[in-house]
Amino acid sequence: MEFGPALYHEFGEAWKTRDGYRLAKTISPDLPPAQLSNIWQSANSAGNWKSARDDDVKAAIKRGLSSSPARLDGISQKEIKGWVEVYFAYWQATGILAEVQQTSSWTTAYEQWKVLINALIQGYNGHEFEAWTIPCLYVAGKHLRLFAMQADENTSVNDTSAAAFQDDFDPELQKHQKLEDCARVLNRVFSLCLSDRAPLEESRKWGLYYIINLLFKTYFKLNATGLSKNVLRILTAGRGDMPDFHAFPKSQQVTFKYHEGVLCFLEENYAEAEKHLTEAWNTCHKDAMRNKELILTYLIPCHLITTHTLPTEKLLEPYPRLQKLFLPLCRCIKKGELHKFDLALQEAEDEFVKRRIYLTLERGRDIALRNLLRKVFIAGGFEPVAKEGDKPVRRTRIPVAEFAAAISLGSEEKVDNDEVECLLVTMIYKGLVKGYISRERSIVVLSKSGAFPGTGV
Repeated sequence: MEFGPALYHEFGEAWKTRDGYRLAKTISPDLPPAQLSNIWQSANSAGNWKSARDDDVKAAIKRGLSSSPARLDGISQKEIKGWVEVYFAYWQATGILAEVQQTSSWTTAYEQWKVLINALIQGYNGHEFEAWTIPCLYVAGKHLRLFAMQADENTSVNDTSAAAFQDDFDPELQKHQKLEDCARVLNRVFSLCLSDRAPLEESRKWGLYYIINLLFKTYFKLNATGLSKNVLRILTAGRGDMPDFHAFPKSQQVTFKYHEGVLCFLEENYAEAEKHLTEAWNTCHKDAMRNKELILTYLIPCHLITTHTLPTEKLLEPYPRLQKLFLPLCRCIKKGELHKFDLALQEAEDEFVKRRIYLTLERGRDIALRNLLRKVFIAGGFEPVAKEGDKPVRRTRIPVAEFAAAISLGSEEKVDNDEVECLLVTMIYKGLVKGYISRERSIVVLSKSGAFPGTGV
């Protein structure tokens, strides 16, 4: 949309109807380069954005906003001045973004977009911007993060050659420089929303969860999950003065619960992680397949630890990537094939480590071992019936050597009785097996009722 009657009309209509999302579209950079170039040139007859005088452009924007065809009854000159600064920053950004594909000047684009978001922050602090305009912060914050990542990626490529000539060059220090700066700016926006003391129906606190989700994504990219926990602590402390969580858009609820669940997962608090991830799964739109795939990536390992349950093939059918990751492990766990489980874990190790689920899935070996021991118990058959008509009872006294033979077959390596006893003690301690070991007789005495809890045996 060019800087002219059409843009000023959109601004006026959005202001009249208090439509924040319509207003946010007037500062969106999601436009083809040709259209961005038109916006830039429409406020600059000289054809070069550097040659236009700032004061002339600002004066033209002010005249356009003040004389909007949609009469802006009630808007103050102070607020118009704030919007002039926002649109001036946007106009400068379009000039850079229109040429960024040729110049790769993402750092310049990021710095100019930061000027725009700072103008918005100043608008709320000093120019009487109302809470209904917070979708503008959504657009500005979202693209600030995207431009920061582009700038860092561009910088890392350019600095590769420089590293060869500098002994003291630390590539990791520069790797996320702009994204770290972006996190600081987003923190200011978070504080701006959190500190609003207006009544809830006209409060900037309605923008909190969108901004928090942007912060989570930024911190996760920076591998700084500790900062995410700080955000959660601040949020918990101020929750009494906030709108009800379920009153926010469902998309924001899902994203927040997903990140909250992953944070609990990384702390190995699997019960809490399962609760948050299950809520995210149940709230997620049925067609948001990518989001559901991300949730399942952590929810499946949670279920493996908390309830020892595995996903069905039907559940994973719409997610080919998850099938490739989890189905080989699930088959090995069900069959108690220890060696094949180790191979499947090793084969997908890089992907599991990247997704931070390797150590959790490694614990699935205990479930595979339990299933193997259970097979031995079932294969042992029943005790001889003392009296005719008595209910048969499974054999509960099993020689350690039988378990050793099964584990040696399952792991495809010779395992001695002492090592098997250590494994059995660990399984009993973890509650996966009920019974005790009689070392004198070298037998395992299993419980007559529920020797393998949760398996029906």
